Amino acid sequence: MAIMDVTIYGAGIFGLSVAWSCAARGAKVRVIDPNGVGAGSSGGLVGALAPHVPERWNAKKAFQFDSLIMAEDYWAKVESVSGLSSGYGRTGRLQPIADDRALTLARDRKAEAASLWQGKAVWDVRPVTDFAGWAPDSPTGYLIHDTLTARMNPRLASKAIADAVCAKGGEVVGEGREEGRIVWATGWQGLLALSHELGKPVGNGVKGQSALLRHGAADLPQLFADTLHIIPHANGTVAIGSTSEREFEDPSGCDAALDDVIARAREVCPAIAEAPVIERWAGVRPRAKSRAPMLGHYPGRPDHFIANGGFKIGFGMGPKVGEVMADLVLDGCDTIPNAFRVEASL
Repeated sequence: MAIMDVTIYGAGIFGLSVAWSCAARGAKVRVIDPNGVGAGSSGGLVGALAPHVPERWNAKKAFQFDSLIMAEDYWAKVESVSGLSSGYGRTGRLQPIADDRALTLARDRKAEAASLWQGKAVWDVRPVTDFAGWAPDSPTGYLIHDTLTARMNPRLASKAIADAVCAKGGEVVGEGREEGRIVWATGWQGLLALSHELGKPVGNGVKGQSALLRHGAADLPQLFADTLHIIPHANGTVAIGSTSEREFEDPSGCDAALDDVIARAREVCPAIAEAPVIERWAGVRPRAKSRAPMLGHYPGRPDHFIANGGFKIGFGMGPKVGEVMADLVLDGCDTIPNAFRVEASL
């Protein structure tokens, strides 16, 4: 008789989210990762939980919205059970508006958000002067300010959710026996392995480089400008990132591309112009062929499942991914959006 109900390969955010959702329902869960908790891209620095724009609504955007709305209660529960901070905070986001056309569009989206976001968050257009001393320069003098965007400290969150799984009677181990139903949440290398197994490309890895600066701005909204995320964390640091490198030789090496990111971030946000860099990081994020998360049954393997492809949005999608995968793995209830199904990347 199997001791564990579910075995999960991979202790990144998708694997841990599935483990937590299963454990919270009473299932016995074993998470196996020889590299440890958050050893891949889930051990990065940035932690931006940002929504899609509120227009042309579809199942993918609705799924992400639900997950972002779930996040506050979700991480509060994880913190309560584990006794550890996740670094979560729904602090919002500012984005500069480039010209009059973009300003009109931003105001139109305000009306769309009022409906699509169900009054649970706001997309607003505000003058730069409302955030003097922190806001990036904006050619129109106005910024998009949304209250749905949140921050997450990836390393703290990964450790907190792993400990919460263990507190519920689960295991997070470097090696162990495969028992019960099997979930593969093995990141970019898992996508490459699946591509080889199926004889067709289903996904790959995209390298990202980011940096951590010492600067206290814990209560301020994060910034998105010049394609950069600038994220104030609660511990007196600001994370900035990141590059998107489809071709790379050294998955974990930092180079001149990160120097450029740091320089651009300092220009966008003068408040961090003199903030010292205390850490540089590089890692590879899993990108499914469909660009959406890859969730569902493992092709050709009964009682095996896949949860992968959280490219740039893994922590934001994690709460809802865990929920729908637990529905499928434990109860056979399939509520996965068509765009997220494994078949969408085949």
